[in-house]
Amino acid sequence: MRSYNKILVIAVIVLLLVNLALLLYMWKGRHPDQSKRQPAPNSAVETIARELSMTDSQKTAYQKLRDEHFANVRPLFDSIRETRKDFLKMMQSPSVNDSDLNRYSHRVAEKQAVIDRMTLDHFRKVRTLFSGDQQKKFDDFIQKMMLRRRDTTNRR
Repeated sequence: MRSYNKILVIAVIVLLLVNLALLLYMWKGRHPDQSKRQPAPNSAVETIARELSMTDSQKTAYQKLRDEHFANVRPLFDSIRETRKDFLKMMQSPSVNDSDLNRYSHRVAEKQAVIDRMTLDHFRKVRTLFSGDQQKKFDDFIQKMMLRRRDTTNRR
C-alpha cells in the first residue's frame, strides 16, 4: 500500500510540472514580442511613405493633411452612424411608410456624398506634395487602396 501512495504522489508531481510547463509555453506563445504583435500606430503613413519614397518633409506635410482630413470627416461618420441607428430602430415599428425610409436613406447618402467630396479634395491636396514620378505612384496606390476597400466591403 505504501509503494502505491508513493507512485501516486510522484505521478501528481509530474502532472503538476507538465501542466506548469504547458501553461508557461502557452503564455509565452500568446504574448510574443510587442513589436511583432501590434502594428505601428502610423503604419498607413509608413506604408505610403515607403511606396512613394517620401522625404521627411513630405511625410510631415502628409501627416498634417491626413490628421486634418480625419478631424473633418469624423463628425460626418459619427452622424451617419447615428442616422443609421435611428433608421434601424424603424424595424421595431409595425408600420413604416416609404417616405420615412427614403428620408433616412437620403440623409445617409447626402452625408456620404460630402465625405466623398472631402476625400477627393484631400487626395488632390496630398497629390500636390509629390513630384511627377511620385504623383504617378500615388495615383496607382490610391486606386489600388480604394479598389481593395471596395472588394472587402462587397465580400461582407
